Amino acid sequence: MRRVSKIVSASIATAALALTATACGESSTESNSDSGTIKVGMAYDVGGRGDNSFNDSAARGLDKAKADLGVETKELTAKTGETPADREQRLASLAEGGFNPVIGVGFAYKDAIDKVAAKYPKTTFGLVDSVSEAKNVDSIVFTEEQGSYLAGVAAALKSKDGKIGFIGGVDIPLIKKFAAGFQQGVKDTKPDASVQIQYLSTGTDMSGFGAPDKGKAAAKGMLDKGIDVIYAAAGGSGAGAIEAVAAKPGTWAIGVDSDQAKDPALSKYAGSILTSVVKNVDTGVFELIKSVQDGKPITGTHVYSLAEDGVSLTTTGGHLTDIQAQIDEAKKKIVDGQIKVATTL
Repeated sequence: MRRVSKIVSASIATAALALTATACGESSTESNSDSGTIKVGMAYDVGGRGDNSFNDSAARGLDKAKADLGVETKELTAKTGETPADREQRLASLAEGGFNPVIGVGFAYKDAIDKVAAKYPKTTFGLVDSVSEAKNVDSIVFTEEQGSYLAGVAAALKSKDGKIGFIGGVDIPLIKKFAAGFQQGVKDTKPDASVQIQYLSTGTDMSGFGAPDKGKAAAKGMLDKGIDVIYAAAGGSGAGAIEAVAAKPGTWAIGVDSDQAKDPALSKYAGSILTSVVKNVDTGVFELIKSVQDGKPITGTHVYSLAEDGVSLTTTGGHLTDIQAQIDEAKKKIVDGQIKVATTL
């Protein structure tokens, strides 16, 4: 069944990991349920569970499915520098093992899912952050540019001198959506402000998503130039950027994908995290798993937008309280269509 879903609220339940092993050069985590229900295979992108960002958001959806639905799970994680064939093998091994659905977290799984879905037509696949035309794939995508626009509004209003930075993990179209929306939000709010944009890697080099040291160095370079608000859409590398910002009083970091101020690994920096642009990947993951368990697998392209709270700004710490009215006004204009947010620079 192909349809466009409306987002539903999903509470987060955390389940413990039962077993950790290493197989075929990748990390693997498997959890067994006594309920005899469906088996869910999750293939993470580089960084995997514990990246404090994108993969962790997907993991929360899996954890909720384990807690609420009693599903069995197996989790595998991509390695930096692996080949497309490695991703195909990872997905195929899950499908061959009877896992259904099989979910690829990240646009890098797009080509692999296209190929593997054709070989396993009775298996439902999930693809996060890209779109597949295969009939047995649920493509879970977000309006990242809209959430990033609101972050740009917040950055412009909080910056002392209008010097603002953006750190992207990899120079690719997906990350440019974050950069484009953010820059537009800044400029619409404070036309004289400047936005320095920097990427940690380019082309097929995905290391920019899993190198906190590079994120820290990039942020430090920006701070040294007088930039006082930095938004990092860089997966696990963003943790390094947040650490650098926290070391310089009077500056702000903006997190991404998860509420990074609440992440245990980053909580000591919470006072420096202005907000986070959240993508509710967990909701998309949970909806797909539940649909398969219900015997009515959802497929097609599902766009989780600002209007449906598919993307949003977190308010942890109360740092946005004094500017919330301006953010709410910008959100309303986007939802109403008065503001069209760019997806390219």
